[in-house]
Amino acid sequence: MDAGGNGGGPGSGEPRPQPGLSASVIEAREAFERHLSLERSLSRHTVRAYLGDVDSLLHTLAQAGGELDRLDLGVLRRWLAGQRAGGVSRRTLTRRASAARVFGAWAARTGRVAEDPGARLAAPRPHHSLPAVLSGEQAETLLAAATSGAAEEDPVAVRDLLLLELLYATGIRVSELCGLDLGDIAAERRTLRVLGKGNRERTVVYGVPAQQALDRWLAGARGALARTSSPPALLLGQRGGRLDQRVARTVVNKAAEAIPGGPALSPHGLRHSAATHLLNGGADLRSVQELLGHATLSTTQLYTHVTVDRLKAIHGQAHPRA
Repeated sequence: MDAGGNGGGPGSGEPRPQPGLSASVIEAREAFERHLSLERSLSRHTVRAYLGDVDSLLHTLAQAGGELDRLDLGVLRRWLAGQRAGGVSRRTLTRRASAARVFGAWAARTGRVAEDPGARLAAPRPHHSLPAVLSGEQAETLLAAATSGAAEEDPVAVRDLLLLELLYATGIRVSELCGLDLGDIAAERRTLRVLGKGNRERTVVYGVPAQQALDRWLAGARGALARTSSPPALLLGQRGGRLDQRVARTVVNKAAEAIPGGPALSPHGLRHSAATHLLNGGADLRSVQELLGHATLSTTQLYTHVTVDRLKAIHGQAHPRA
């Protein structure tokens, strides 16, 4: 069942302040939330993540009987040490340290603390782990099964085929896919205008199979799901609202079941597969960086580890002392 078809984002409501916070700390938290939402224009999901981490920090501060002006490097270090002792992963510790640095810098800039407490805060580097990657044959199997499923022109099946084709063809994030509007499509050039992280806009390209799936969706299946109140979203849920990211993830999870012996798959796994297949096909890192919307080339370089076998094969064929 396509639950949440009218949803527009992950969950509802923002984290509430921890009990026991003083009025001044609660005021600071609310001002920080406005800063993230209005000044930095961060997404609802990102704001919620920041607030969850900052609430944990403020709760630790409150337990020590401190007001915000007592927030210093020692408090931050004790907070992270307590998190580590509680079994929090390195990746989560890194994220929480980053949130604390952002909050500390803002608190110093707005005069709530005397100096930035997070300027010298160090955190463990996360272990960079990437999701399982599909082989080219597995990707073909997944998309062939989705094409077969759409053969009877069920609107949801046709939508799901387009969802899979676009994720794999472009490597865009699931949030970017669900945020696409009809006006973001340039079908004559087979390009999409995508709004990525930090409100950075980029153009991505897609191929003929994705265009065929798009034509099929727009020819009637989208209209079958649309209501008078429907937004101009490219992808719609069963009740006519913008497709929820959670539904998109479920579609990808279920589609992976068509691959015999294949890995568990998420939308990010399809993004990872697209990047890997581009690099294996000879695309340069800069081009892949642009397509994926990475702010730095170092992020894109994480994908290159899976091409080592290809490099070894080339080396073995071409180097005189291989």
